[in-house]
Amino acid sequence: MPSWYEIKDPNQVDSPGLVIYKKRVEQNINFMTRIVGGDVSRLVPHVKTHKMAEVVKMQLAAGISKFKCATIAEAEMLAQAGAKWVLIAYQLTGPKIDRMLNLIAAYPDVQFGSLIDDRNVAKHLNDYIKGKKASWLIFIDINVGMNRTGQSVNSDLLNLYEYVCKLPNLLLAGIHVYDGHIKEKFFKDRKVQADKAFDELGMLYDFIEINGLPDPLVIAGGIPTFMVHALRKNVYCSPGTSVFWDAGYGEQFREQPFVYAALLVTRVISKPAPGLVTIDLGYKAVASENPLDKRFRILNLPDYEFLSHSEEHAVLKVPNPESISIGDVYYAVPYHICPTVALYGTVSVVEDGEVSETWEVTARNRKINY
Repeated sequence: MPSWYEIKDPNQVDSPGLVIYKKRVEQNINFMTRIVGGDVSRLVPHVKTHKMAEVVKMQLAAGISKFKCATIAEAEMLAQAGAKWVLIAYQLTGPKIDRMLNLIAAYPDVQFGSLIDDRNVAKHLNDYIKGKKASWLIFIDINVGMNRTGQSVNSDLLNLYEYVCKLPNLLLAGIHVYDGHIKEKFFKDRKVQADKAFDELGMLYDFIEINGLPDPLVIAGGIPTFMVHALRKNVYCSPGTSVFWDAGYGEQFREQPFVYAALLVTRVISKPAPGLVTIDLGYKAVASENPLDKRFRILNLPDYEFLSHSEEHAVLKVPNPESISIGDVYYAVPYHICPTVALYGTVSVVEDGEVSETWEVTARNRKINY
């Protein structure tokens, strides 16, 4: 029996090529829904992983109504696909503010939002959009230990929250809590760390209650702590990688049920020396920020050593080179799928072993129209 990932006619896909297995994407969307107890209203999936309108439409069909993204191009792609609630998980500065205003004007039926973690940015944004009739949601970005963005949990956070509440041209909707630094191997350890970080927000909740302010919409976590925050009834969860999954998270977080739904097709292009084969999966074709042994894993080549990587080539040492021929096709799962997808303009969609269609990776570009 052929393996689930084998394409009946692999010549339908040039290499290196990214292929998406549609039924497995549907399966992963279903798993996301089950993790939040079937309440799809609590899902705010991040689209930075896939950047494709077709995947958004699959999520919309599953009942998901809120989305998170990282760029204005991704926000525009979401609006084009039919999403009506879009949060750019980024603090916008410079020309991005005008781009956002143009996007709001182009899609008046879509509620857009962005993050704030700085008082001066909030004041500038409030003053800048005065009189422009822009409905712009704001989420306070909170730093719970990742130290990448956000306001730390202290008196400055309370002051910022109160300040933004009073700005007449901004609509404070909630808080954004990303704890991507919490990556302990075992779920119980991750839960302890995530709970500890989340409990620190108690002072903010007390402040909100004492001052009679509206309860915030809370968006928390990514994949590592997805199953932790799913246990909090009033918290919205923001998984991203789960839609395609990858070897990095698959090996780290084994309690999560997601399956590989995106693979790389590669071919042997040379046998340059005894015991060596070269495939066309260079670092222009797969995310390569990790060490050499953490870039991809070939599913149908169980025994190999990854020796070197360059722009268009990956050299492998194999124990039985006589069993391998130039032109042989292999299927590799990337360790980090999100930046891998961004390397491709289009993907081949596989259903029942056949390439059924081609999808455009619309939001890989930094700009679409706005």
